[in-house]
Amino acid sequence: MLLDTVIENLTSKPVDKSQSFPKEAYDGKPSTLCKGCGHNTISQAISSAMYELQIPPWGVGKMSGIGCSSKTPTYFLGQSSGFNGVHGRMPSLTTGAQLVRRSIKYLGVSGDGDTASIGIGQFIHMARRNLDVVYLIENNGTYGLTKGQFSATADEGSTIKGSDEINPFPAIDCALLAIESGATFVARSFSGDKKQLSTLIKAAISHRGSAIIDIISPCVSFNDHDASTKGYKKMQSDRIILQEMGYVPYESEIEVIQQDGTDLRVELHDGSVLTIHKLDKSFDPTNKMNAITLIHQERGIGKIHTGLLYVNTDRKDLADSLNLVERDLAELSDEEIRPGPEVLRALFSRA
Repeated sequence: MLLDTVIENLTSKPVDKSQSFPKEAYDGKPSTLCKGCGHNTISQAISSAMYELQIPPWGVGKMSGIGCSSKTPTYFLGQSSGFNGVHGRMPSLTTGAQLVRRSIKYLGVSGDGDTASIGIGQFIHMARRNLDVVYLIENNGTYGLTKGQFSATADEGSTIKGSDEINPFPAIDCALLAIESGATFVARSFSGDKKQLSTLIKAAISHRGSAIIDIISPCVSFNDHDASTKGYKKMQSDRIILQEMGYVPYESEIEVIQQDGTDLRVELHDGSVLTIHKLDKSFDPTNKMNAITLIHQERGIGKIHTGLLYVNTDRKDLADSLNLVERDLAELSDEEIRPGPEVLRALFSRA
């Protein structure tokens, strides 16, 4: 019954184009995370993206699991309802909520432990079904709440702060896993690049389907030392920015100065346009094999590419694949939900 109550609260009021919402309407409670934590910057980027798109501050379903990352929905969009689920189960909770209340946008915040360990099965099936959700992975390669053990995304050969212990296992790449599993919008970003991150979040919000952003978010307490591959020093020196991006909402007039061979315009499901200025002309984010090859190649050179890795706007999302009605299932009457005897007889006659 608790989940039913939460879903009932996830109700989007009609957007009034004549009114604008102030920036502070998108704030949440003060953060209790460590000072300097990358997760705090991500929360700020979410608030900024929602404000710039003028999505009603109450019009988002905030979903999370367990971990430092899953505490963060408290720190943004304080007027929106949410659900903090059991460790690793956020994708299935979000699936149920999204299918019955499709009129709002769902934003799931997870971590590398929540996604790549106990929740990896749910993550794969969410991507496979192309659930319409923005799924942010706040990835620091460590279990911060339990004092710094390696997570499944910690790179092979990395060490624990203050210890000579070396991680002997290869890392799970969440972006690669998402692409291979069927997600239709996959990006990687760095919490220290708020401009890029905010642009990617705005594009993900307008995408219809599983929009997954793997965000390297350094843990200042346990995984920001010189030997860390997910610390600020490593990300500032060894990351490669794939594109310079500008997001253009579909309500606005689109004005783009386009040069041959440098710009790629990706139209998202709602008509919005993501304009990508390609620094490497050979990379095309609409080509799945390009993305997979790039991720494998970066392992060999010790670099991390950030930006839009892959996008596919042609595939149906889960609700359309199931042929659900456009109205929220939660708003349908008993008469509309329950088939009459004649409908049942017709179904049985086909068996």
